[in-house]
Amino acid sequence: MQFVAKRCGVKFSPPSVVLIYESKDTKTIRKRIIPVRNFSKCSDCCTAANRMKYHVRHREYLEGVTLAQLERLHIVLQDHMQGRSLEHTLASLRLDPEEDLNKLDDEDLARKKAQMDELFECNRRQKDDPGFVYDLEVEFKAEGREPCSWDEETSDDGF
Repeated sequence: MQFVAKRCGVKFSPPSVVLIYESKDTKTIRKRIIPVRNFSKCSDCCTAANRMKYHVRHREYLEGVTLAQLERLHIVLQDHMQGRSLEHTLASLRLDPEEDLNKLDDEDLARKKAQMDELFECNRRQKDDPGFVYDLEVEFKAEGREPCSWDEETSDDGF
């Protein structure tokens, strides 16, 4: 890897991904504008991000950028093409634990689920990780929660 990605963003006119990167050899910081070609309101953002990341011309520059981040940038561009505001798009990309996911359409729900899967993978502990405990038991505080009959120590079954 000859280049280290520092920042990524979008440019709406013409639709482009802007990459700020540092060259490992010369330690200089540069900006690369990558045009988003053959992309419309109806395009699949995942496919477009994949095509951009592995394109021969951009591959070495985008090596340090995750596919999920490129997909989010394409979503921002697509929402702009559809006339949605930047605030709306950023709110749809943010995970809110209080949000009712039953009220979302299929596209937004799939987006939220993909974000939750990505967050889960980042936080998941593997057997090889330092500090891994096989059978970890955590006692959570029940602040402001109503007691439930299932929480009682005794049971009628005798178990």
